[in-house]
Amino acid sequence: MIKTWVILLLLLFSYTASSQSLISGRVTSKSGEPLVGVNVYLDGTYDGATTDLEGFFAFETYEQDSFNLVVRSIGYHKASVVLEDHLSPVEIELKEEINELNAVVITAGSFNASEGSKQEVLRPLDVVTTAGTTADVPGALNTLPGTQTVGETGRLFVRGGEGRETKTFIDGMLVHNEYSPSAPNTPGRSRFSPFMFKGTNFTTGGYSAEYGQALSSALILNSKDIAETNRTDLSLMTVGVDASTTRSFDKSSFAGKVQYTNLTPYFALVNQNLSWDKAPEEFNGNFAYRKKTSKTGMLKLYTNISSSSLHLYEEDIVHPEIQHPVTVTNDYAHVNASYRELINDRWGLKTGMSYTRSKDFAALDQTSQEELLHGFHSKLAFDYQHSDRLSIMTGAEVIGTNQEQWLIDGSTALFDFNELITATFAEAELFASSSLAFKVGLRAEHNSLTNRQYLDPRLSAAYKTGENSQVSVAYGQFRQAPDRQVTYLDNEAANERAQHYITNYQWSHEGRSFRIEAYDKRYQDLARYTNVFDPTTYSFDGRGHARGVDVFWRDSKTFANTDYWVSYSFLDTKRSYQNFPGSFTPSFASAHNFSVVVKKFINSIKSQVGGTYSFASSRPYNNPNEDRFMSGRTPAYHDLSFNISYLYSNQVIVHAMVNNLLAINNVFGYEYASETGENGIYAGRPITPPAPRFIFLGVFITLSKNKGINQLPNL
Repeated sequence: MIKTWVILLLLLFSYTASSQSLISGRVTSKSGEPLVGVNVYLDGTYDGATTDLEGFFAFETYEQDSFNLVVRSIGYHKASVVLEDHLSPVEIELKEEINELNAVVITAGSFNASEGSKQEVLRPLDVVTTAGTTADVPGALNTLPGTQTVGETGRLFVRGGEGRETKTFIDGMLVHNEYSPSAPNTPGRSRFSPFMFKGTNFTTGGYSAEYGQALSSALILNSKDIAETNRTDLSLMTVGVDASTTRSFDKSSFAGKVQYTNLTPYFALVNQNLSWDKAPEEFNGNFAYRKKTSKTGMLKLYTNISSSSLHLYEEDIVHPEIQHPVTVTNDYAHVNASYRELINDRWGLKTGMSYTRSKDFAALDQTSQEELLHGFHSKLAFDYQHSDRLSIMTGAEVIGTNQEQWLIDGSTALFDFNELITATFAEAELFASSSLAFKVGLRAEHNSLTNRQYLDPRLSAAYKTGENSQVSVAYGQFRQAPDRQVTYLDNEAANERAQHYITNYQWSHEGRSFRIEAYDKRYQDLARYTNVFDPTTYSFDGRGHARGVDVFWRDSKTFANTDYWVSYSFLDTKRSYQNFPGSFTPSFASAHNFSVVVKKFINSIKSQVGGTYSFASSRPYNNPNEDRFMSGRTPAYHDLSFNISYLYSNQVIVHAMVNNLLAINNVFGYEYASETGENGIYAGRPITPPAPRFIFLGVFITLSKNKGINQLPNL
C-alpha cells in the first residue's frame, strides 16, 4: 500500500514539475541602466516578481497559454509584453514618465511668483509685504536681481534696458500705458492692485515666443480664480481710503475695489521739496468677474478705471525765483477678457482681448498739450499635449495702437499715427527625460506702419543635475518698435532688436533657494540721431550690449518665523543710440545693485515686522560743461526701509511703514538748462526725491463670517 502512495506522489510531482514554466528577463531604462524593484507579473494572475540590483527577474507559473507580462515602476510608463514562448528570457525597456513632481523646469531668465510653482522664488504675498515697496508690483520686483534702481521714474529697468523695454501682460493680454502719471522726476506707480492677482511671472530675458514687442522683459500677471469666501475690506490710510468686496456664488465670483487717494493732508504734515498747488489726487477702481463655464472652462473679466490730477510749481533752473506752473491730468480705462478651456484630453484653448483708453493733459507755463491713446490686443492660442514628453503651443495675435498728440493752441498736431502688429507664434516643449527638457519657439511679426516683417527664434533647455538642482540655458531674439515720436517722424523705422544669451543654475530645498545667472544681451538697429543736435532725423544703426551676473538667495528655514532674501546684480552696459556721440553707459544704469529683505512674525506682540536695505552704485550723467560726454557720476544710492503690521484683533490690523528711514539724500542724476548763461556755463541742479522720507500709516478692517480672515496677507 505504501509503495502505491509513493508511486502516485512521484507521478504527481513529475506532472507538476513538467507543467510549470519559468518566466525570466531583465528590465532597463532607455539608456540601458538596470532598474531595481520593478514589479513584473502576468496580467490576471498572482504570479510575478520584482527586479534585483541588476534589473533581472525570474518566477515560475503554471500558466501554459500566451499571457500579457505587465511591467510597472513609479516614474515610468507601464509596459505590457505578450508572452508566446515562456522559455526565452525577455528584455524590457521602460520609458520614463514625465510629471510635474519629477520633471525639470526651464528657469533661465524667469522669476515665478505663482503659489506652489516649482519655479517659485518670490510668492504673491511678497509683492505686498516687502518694506519699501508701498504694495507696488514693480517696487517689489526691484528687490530681485536683474533690475536697476531708477528712483525718479518708479518703473522696471531690466538688465541695461530702458523702462519702456518691459511690457506688462494680464492673463496673457497686453496692457498699454501701465503706469500712473506723475510730476516731473518723481516716481509713478503701477495702476494695478496686487490684491487682484494670484501670481507673477517676471522674466528678465529669454521668454516665450508668445510674448513680443518687449526688448528686455515681460511682466506677466495672472489674476485670481473664483473666490470661495464672501468678505468686505475697508482701509483708512494717511494717503486716502479704499473699500473692496468679494462675493462668491455657485460657479462664479465678483471682486471689486474702489480707492480715493489725496496727498493734501499728508503733504501738510510732511514737508516736500516741491511747491504743490494741488497735491496728487486719484480715483481708482478695479473690478473682476470669474465664471466657470464648464468642467474645465474659465471666463475672466477684469477692468481698471482711474482719473488723476496734480498741479505744482517748478523752479526755473537758471532763475530759481521764477516758478513755472505744471499741470498733469489723466483719465484711464483698461478692460481685459480671457477664456481658457480644455477641449479634450489633448487639446486646450486660450483666447482673450484687451482694450485701453488713456487721455493725458499736460501744461507747462503757457504751453498745453493733450495726448489720446487707444490700444487693443486680441489673441487666440491652442495647446496640444501629444504625450507627457511633448507639448505644442501655437497661436496668433493682433496688437493695435492709435495715438494722437496735439498742442492746445488751435489743435496743432504733434503726431498722429496708427500701428497694427500681427503675429503668429509656435512653441514646442520636449522632455527627453525627467532630467532633460527643451523648448523651441518661433515668432513671426508684421508691422503695418513700417510694412516690415520679422522672424525671431526662441530656444531654451534645462538639465536636472540633482534631486534639488538644475541648470538652464536660453537664447532668444526680441524686437520692439522705437519710441512713438521716432516712428511718427520716420515711417520707415526698423524695429529695434536684442539678442539674449542666458545661463542659469538653481538649487532649492526645504525653504531655501539659490540661483546664479549669467547673461549677454546684444542690441542692434537702435534709433540714433543722424545729427546729435537734431532730434528730428534718425538712422537705425545704433548698437549696444548689456552683460552681467545675477545672484539670489532666499531662506525661510534657518531662523524661526523669519524669511529673508539677498540679491546682487552686476551690470556692464554701453549703447550707441539717441544723441550719444559714441558708445557710452546710459544714465539709468548702475554697475552694482544689492538688496536685503527680511520679514519676521513676532508672536508675543502679534506683529509682522520687515526691513529692506537697497544699494546701487553710482550712475553716469552728462554734464554739458565738461568736455567728455557722460563723464559725471552720481553718489551711490542707499535706502533702508521698515514696516510693521500689528494684529489689533483678528480682523483689524494697524500697518506702518517708513521708506528711507535714515533720510539719506539720494541723487538720481542732474538736469541742465538748454542754453548757457551770461557766464557761458550751463546751469544745473540735482534730481532728488520729493521728500527725504515717505511715511505711511493705515488701519485695515475686514468684515466676514469667517473670523479668521484679515488683510495681514495683503500688508
